[in-house]
Amino acid sequence: MDVHLVDGTYELFRHYYALPNARDSDGREVAAVRGVLASVLGMMKGGATHIAVATDHVIESFRNGLWPGYKTSEGVEADLLAQFPLLEDVLAAAGIVVWPMTEFEADDALAAAAVAAARDARVEHVIICTPDKDLGQCVQGTRIVQLNRRTRVTIDEQGVVQKFGVSPASIPDYLALVGDAADGYPGLRGWGAKSSAAVLAKFLHLESIPADFREWLVNAANASALADTLNRERDRAVLFRTLATLRTDIPLFDDVDQLRWNGPTPAFAELAIRLDAAVTEKRRHGRA
Repeated sequence: MDVHLVDGTYELFRHYYALPNARDSDGREVAAVRGVLASVLGMMKGGATHIAVATDHVIESFRNGLWPGYKTSEGVEADLLAQFPLLEDVLAAAGIVVWPMTEFEADDALAAAAVAAARDARVEHVIICTPDKDLGQCVQGTRIVQLNRRTRVTIDEQGVVQKFGVSPASIPDYLALVGDAADGYPGLRGWGAKSSAAVLAKFLHLESIPADFREWLVNAANASALADTLNRERDRAVLFRTLATLRTDIPLFDDVDQLRWNGPTPAFAELAIRLDAAVTEKRRHGRA
């Protein structure tokens, strides 16, 4: 069997900005929920049997206590935030396993579920449906892979190496050096994709990088500056790596069979009628 793990937060954002507004009879914006629901149901129609969706029920997580600049819900449109609980309710009514995350993030749930599902010998592939580069750390060979459903590109372990220049095990270290603007931490000054990949391809993790590694950056004009920055800010780099490291110790299910889709619940029909009756507007979100 294949297990599909879907980044519901990414899907909701993607559909929110791609689709025209649509409001139900209570005036609630529901276009993104309709889009995600149709997309996920389409996966089952296409043959997916075991599936779960993780959402950021609360954008903030434990990481906000570690780094003050970490991403928050500030600036996220109210009509988008309001659709998270609705999406969770609609997917659950459709019979789909949903993990609404509060203390942890949706990415943590995807990582934990991927590790748990891979323990089952019956599982041939775990397909993590998200383009988020954080999830590259979870990829293992060709068994746990990452799928960008928008571009239909699947990345296995070799694909991670080709894309980032480092193995999945080094992705948190890589993000610690280059930073992640989407998550709100800057990385280390001067460290870019090429220099980070070159050093980590050799040393794998931050603590293994020697104080003087300039010989490994013979093609980098600012090798000395990079070495000085890392030696001066190692503690900060380790903190950023903590932010980038996904938690895999979150209990989400006891058996992969719990992820099997067995059809919608009785509550789904009424919700589907309300969503179908929503009035579509001409304007798209975020556009005048």
